[in-house]
Order: sequence, then C-alpha cells, then structure tokens
Amino acid sequence: MKTLLPTSTAGSLPKPSWIAEPEKLWSEWKLTGDDLLQAKRDALLVSLQEQIQAGIDIVSDGEQTRQHFVTTFIEHLEGVDFTKREIVRIRNRYDASVPSVVGAVHRPKPVFVEDAKFLRAHTDRPIKWALPGPMTMIDTLYDGHYKSREKLAWEFATILNQEAKELEAAGVDIIQFDEPAFNVFFDEVNDWGVAALERAIEGLKCETAVHICYGYGIKANTDWKKTLGSEWRQYEESFPKLQKSNIDIISLECQNSRVPMDLIELVRGKKVMVGAIDVATNEIETPEQVADTLRKALQFVDADKLYPSTNCGMTPLSRQVARNKLQALSKGTEIVRQEILATK
Repeated sequence: MKTLLPTSTAGSLPKPSWIAEPEKLWSEWKLTGDDLLQAKRDALLVSLQEQIQAGIDIVSDGEQTRQHFVTTFIEHLEGVDFTKREIVRIRNRYDASVPSVVGAVHRPKPVFVEDAKFLRAHTDRPIKWALPGPMTMIDTLYDGHYKSREKLAWEFATILNQEAKELEAAGVDIIQFDEPAFNVFFDEVNDWGVAALERAIEGLKCETAVHICYGYGIKANTDWKKTLGSEWRQYEESFPKLQKSNIDIISLECQNSRVPMDLIELVRGKKVMVGAIDVATNEIETPEQVADTLRKALQFVDADKLYPSTNCGMTPLSRQVARNKLQALSKGTEIVRQEILATK
C-alpha cells in the first residue's frame, strides 16, 4: 500500500563531529584518503538510521559525503579551476570567493553514483537524491570561459542529466534538483531556467523534484528575508512555468515563512513537497504546529500529492535539534494522516 503523506527531508542533515566541524557550512573534512572515504560511509549510515528512527518515509544520504550541496558536485567536473578564485555576489545576497570556469565543462566520471548504490544497499525505503540545479550552479561560479549564464547553464544541464540517469540506474526513486536561484532571477527562470531544468531530467523514468527555498538558516539569508515584506510572493514568478513543466514534484518552504499558502494553487496537479519544519531556528516545532501547516496546504493540494518535508537543509543545526525536528515532522504528519483516513 502506498504511504499517505510520505515524509522526507529537503536536503542535508548535520554531520557527526568526528568527520567535520558541526553546525557549519563548507566545514573542512577532519580526515583524508581511505580514512575519509570510510568515515563518509559511516556518516551516511548514521544519517540513514537517524532518519529511520525519526519515522522518515523517503530517506536520503543526508548529504554526508558532500562539503556543500553545490560545490562538491562541481569539484568533480573538468573545466573549473578551484585555485583561480574570484569574488562574486551569490544570489544577489552576499559575496563569496568562488572557483572559475576556465574551459569547456564536462563530467569525466560519475560523482555520487557509488554513494547512491551504497545507500540503496542499506535500505528498502524509497530514496531521494539531491543534485544542484543548473541555475544555482552557475550562480556559484565565476565564468571566464562561456561568458554567458544561459550557455553555461545548458552545459551543466547536460552534465546533470548524465549523472541523474546513472543515479536512477543505481536505484534512486526521486531525483531532486536544488534551485534556490529560482527565487531570485525571475526573468532567467522563465526565459531559460525551467527549460534547462527540463533538459536535466530528460529521459528519466524515476520521479523528479525541484526544491526552491529561501536558503539555509545563515545570517545572509535571514537578513535577506527581513527585507521581503509581509508576504513572500517569489514563488508566484516561477510556479506557472513549473506547473506546465515535466517536473513531478515542487518543493517549497512553508513553516514560519511569509509565503501565502494559496500560491500552491499555481502548481495544482503537481505533487508538492511542503516544508513544515523551519531550519532557521533551533526551536523545535510541536507535532500540532506541523499538522496545522499541512492542513493549510491541503486546501490547495490533494492528499495523495502532498509530501511533508523540511524547509531546507539542516547542516547548520546540531544533530539533536535536527533529530527532534524530524521526529516532530513524523508525528505531525501522522496526526493529519489519521484525520484523512478517518474521513474515508
């Protein structure tokens, strides 16, 4: 029987302190070589077990083998020089030192496929794997070669499609593309961003998702949110185009946000991954708070298309806080699940 309201995480989970400094983005690895490889696998198994114990239905690797949700993928590509760095503005929000595109980009070998096989071998639950989206990838680099955001995005879309097909073959059930840039560059989203995303999913038979959020709970993001006013209507710019796209699932941020819930109506017919856990605070949601968010979402999406999730990744949080938040997500979802079943 298909699970009603299957729960999942939107992305990363905190890393154990023995592999990297906790509660920090881009945290350096504490080990090297074979020791690091083994530690990554151990961390993946710990993350998997914590998800299972919390009652998460669709599990992931918790991004335990990655330093960062975008740059770790890019590190494995040819044509990008990580020693030649430039300062660029990330999503019009904060400055960062980023690597440079110095030649034609291509993927010499699979990046995450062996990790996905390892995860698949250790669980019978559906698994979801996150990849950076083409637009978010180009926004994390200095392009000194193509000198065209659109052209570089299409190159990345082709590379992502190669990786996605091999992840699907490895047993991944849902491939998610993280596109926080979709909440910023609205003209590009509609001109070519969604089309590039569709190129990335071309030929896939597994389910596909796009995750569009307001970012990790870091100061640059929380400061930006304070400037957005009483209603956050960014989704209004991308949802109409996504509703017509071939993407199966739209993942969005809802908990403690100022996103009007009725914007979900714009993607009617799609499956919707509703963020019901705020990742920008250490405060633990109550199951009833989670349930309330899901009830509001159910006004605009059918129950068989609603996937309760977190707003974004939880790398900057402590493991205990993340664990408690996942438990709240599961318990809150169960409340609504029983309410739905009671009416049938």
